[in-house]
Amino acid sequence: MTGARSSDPGPELARSGALPVAGTRLPGPAPAATSEAAAPVQRSIGVSVPRRDARDKVTGRARYTGDVRIPGAAYVAAVPATVAHGRVRAVRTERALALPGVMAVIYFANCPRLRRTDDGELALLQSPGVAYRGQFVAAVVAESPQLAREAARHVGVDYTTRPYELTLRTDGPTLHPPPQHGPWFPTDCVHGDPEAALLRSAVRVEAVYSTPPYHHHVMEPHASMAYWHDGYLTVHDTTQGPTGTRDVLARLFGIRPDRVRVFAHHIGGGFGSKAAPRAQLVLASLAARVVHRPVITALSREQLSAVVGYRTPTIQRVRLGAGPDGRLVAVSHTAFEQTSVIKDFSECSAAPTRTMYAAPHRETSHRCARLHVPSPTWLRAPGECPGMFALESAMDELAEACGLDPVELRLRNDTPVDPHSGRPFSSRNLAACLRLGAERFGWAEREGLRARLSDRRRLVGLGVAASTIPQYRFPSRATVHADGHGRYIVRIAAADVGTGARTVLAQIAGDALRVPPDRVAVELGDSSYPSASWAGRSSGTTSWGTAVVRACEALRAEIGRLGGHLPPGGVEASADTFDELAPPRAFSQYAFGAQFAEVTVDRATKEVRVPRLLGVFAVGRVINPTTARSQLIGGMVMGVSMALCEEGVLDPDRGHFLTRDLAAYRVATYADVPRIDAVCVEEEDFRTSPMGAKGVGEIGIVGTAAAIANAVHHATGHRFRDLPLTPRRLVETMGPAVRPGMVSSPRSPDQP
Repeated sequence: MTGARSSDPGPELARSGALPVAGTRLPGPAPAATSEAAAPVQRSIGVSVPRRDARDKVTGRARYTGDVRIPGAAYVAAVPATVAHGRVRAVRTERALALPGVMAVIYFANCPRLRRTDDGELALLQSPGVAYRGQFVAAVVAESPQLAREAARHVGVDYTTRPYELTLRTDGPTLHPPPQHGPWFPTDCVHGDPEAALLRSAVRVEAVYSTPPYHHHVMEPHASMAYWHDGYLTVHDTTQGPTGTRDVLARLFGIRPDRVRVFAHHIGGGFGSKAAPRAQLVLASLAARVVHRPVITALSREQLSAVVGYRTPTIQRVRLGAGPDGRLVAVSHTAFEQTSVIKDFSECSAAPTRTMYAAPHRETSHRCARLHVPSPTWLRAPGECPGMFALESAMDELAEACGLDPVELRLRNDTPVDPHSGRPFSSRNLAACLRLGAERFGWAEREGLRARLSDRRRLVGLGVAASTIPQYRFPSRATVHADGHGRYIVRIAAADVGTGARTVLAQIAGDALRVPPDRVAVELGDSSYPSASWAGRSSGTTSWGTAVVRACEALRAEIGRLGGHLPPGGVEASADTFDELAPPRAFSQYAFGAQFAEVTVDRATKEVRVPRLLGVFAVGRVINPTTARSQLIGGMVMGVSMALCEEGVLDPDRGHFLTRDLAAYRVATYADVPRIDAVCVEEEDFRTSPMGAKGVGEIGIVGTAAAIANAVHHATGHRFRDLPLTPRRLVETMGPAVRPGMVSSPRSPDQP
């Protein structure tokens, strides 16, 4: 759906290059929407255009939510629960209210009522129930953030405790099939007869893999500012989706969406933790309604582990059956995950197994345990990240069992048709990624490299893993305004979470308008702009870019309808991609890649290092090589962190995470990956987007951990199926220091 309107006139002459502007007239017939209106302009898609916000960010001029200040603002601090399960019996407010400058203490007995919601994390202070330790049970509003935090420590809370369950087990009493996630992720899938096929298979691999909880420790903590005026709610929030946040707030507070306005001009990383409204936003909005003043809040880093979500731990059982030539006959993948008792969330870790490799007999299933723990949520590449660690580790084991090279095994099981849906892939260049990566990495010499580089101090190994991420386009709207001065303004309620969205959308608009991108301004981060999908699931550029392209096409058509004349005030056109994206897909749309890792294992300390890492990706037409490379390398570094460092640890007695800050929760840094590179194969996919592009935000993390684990096996002869690969885990498996020239025997698959 597209539309256009002319702005109020006023004589102004400007030169635009490719598109006519106020006061100009094209000779001959009016141009069609797709015609070349002027001399060709150098295309900017595929060019490393510098990021528009770079200078503002490095000089401190970029304003994040936590930087927002408004006169007369108060501050709110939360009181977290100190029990894992129970009910609040009493809240003692006297000591807190006695402090000068404290304005209110809010808890379930005096909190304004919210509308019912399916998200129990947003039903803030609506009942005395406690579902997990760290859940907000009260809040203090005060004149300063320091006073609010101090007063919160003076609030006394009495509880009635109840029994609780904290541990994910494959035989837990609360295991259940999670709800289906839309049409893309059915809970369970079965094709053929996997059990019988596994029994008949010439080569079988069966193993259990596990991943721990992974926390959201984004650089910018979650913060919100909210104020009410004449029944209208205005918020500044660290959100990945201003439109969705507006709609959720409207439902919670029982007001129309047009009475809520959400600003999110700069976001300091989200990775899924800011994809949906979080508790601090609801808290600020409630507190502002109570004290009739603007209210600001920011979560401490310690609070992030409890109330903004985390990646669920997983226990995954993978069974593969193949013929003597390594071609898969049967695949079975069962994933066990955890969720909270107030929100049913599933990671869908087995989902990528459905489409990755061809096999006539396949089954995948998911089971979730309801525990008294914080609610998990999305984290970069949800599902694919832990799921592909298990699948690609199992594929490496199958290659060894078949006596095949791991790259060759994957090539033999490549498929042009999606095994799950039966639809052809819009493009699938996994084989090209594997071959190019093997060539660049020196894969053919890996046995020689292992022998040559290993010495008395260290063992050396090389590993590979494939990666994939589904491609989504969600309905969005955009407007493009030609201002009559040779300039264009794109407006869309998207959020730039640090990926360079402003720059990339300007490149897309510039090419669609046939003008240089420096003539295009892009305005984001305001829910009053045309509605946009969230920044997540590698969908931002393809979803918003489609809307921008269609709006630019509508603008060109409108200019053609005007016969080449532009009113002096300019012309504006809009587009809505809802109808375009409504029909069922005729093709299966995924990005693919392959990661290659070289590791060293210290013989004495068992420390694993990654001196070399390469990723090769098929992600469609790369719009901006610099920003795309940044995303791919950032994902790979997170994959290194997943493999070697990150591990959320829950206190098994008290129910809170012990890894609540960056002192206890170690993450990888630049020093952990001295040599890292990401390259893309030539690919265009105009079925996935009108730009020919795919999403690049998540695929970098997907195969990295498996490639590293496979490399550690190549170096040591031991198979490690549980992350992270810490020195302690290696010592427990390998025993004391390995003597030079010796490699101890790998453990049996039947060993725990």
